[in-house]
Amino acid sequence: MFTGIVEELGEVTAVENLGDASRFRLRGPVVTEGAQHGDSIAVNGVCLTVVDHEGDEFTADVMAETLNRSSLGALAVGSRVNLERPTAVGARLGGHIVQGHVDGTGQVLARTPSENWEIVKISLPADLARYVVEKGSITVDGISLTVVEAGPDHFTVSLIPTTLDLTTLGHKQPGDPVNLEVDVIAKYVERLLAAGQGAGR
Repeated sequence: MFTGIVEELGEVTAVENLGDASRFRLRGPVVTEGAQHGDSIAVNGVCLTVVDHEGDEFTADVMAETLNRSSLGALAVGSRVNLERPTAVGARLGGHIVQGHVDGTGQVLARTPSENWEIVKISLPADLARYVVEKGSITVDGISLTVVEAGPDHFTVSLIPTTLDLTTLGHKQPGDPVNLEVDVIAKYVERLLAAGQGAGR
C-alpha cells in the first residue's frame, strides 16, 4: 500500500521493448536505498516490482495490460517520474490509501497559475466520474490530491509550490497524460450497496 506522498522525482534511464512488455530502468537514489529483488515501487502511481537494482537505479518489467491502462507507455529516456516506496506498517498515513492500481488515464486540460498556488484541470473518463467528489481524494500520477471541483468529465486540483517543485505535475502541460486512481473505498461502498439491493429483492 502507498499513501500518495511522492518521495522523489526520478528519471527513466533506459527503455527496452520486449514485444508484449517493456523493461524500464529508472534512477531514484532515495527509493533504491535498501531495495531488494521483488520489492514494490510506485512509478507515476503504478505499483511495479523491482527486477534488479544497481547503485541508484532499478529495473522493472511492465506488461501490456499496464502499458495499455496507464501512461507508462509514453515514457522515454529522460522522462521524469514520481517515485514512492510502500508505506511501512505503523507509519503515518500522510495522504490516503493508494493501491498503485491505475483505474484509467486523463489529460491535463489547463493550468491556471496564482501567486502562491496553481489550479490544474484534468479530464476524467466517464466510468470514473461517479467516484470523484468535491473535497474527496484522488491519485494523479501517484500524488495524493484533494479534488477542488468535480465535473462530469473533468476535475480540478490546487497545487502548492512544494508539489509543483517536487513532482511531475510541476512540468505537465495541456495535452499530457496522467494516471488516475480513484479512492478504493468508494468502489467498495458501491459494490456493497449493489449487493445489498440485490439481496433485498
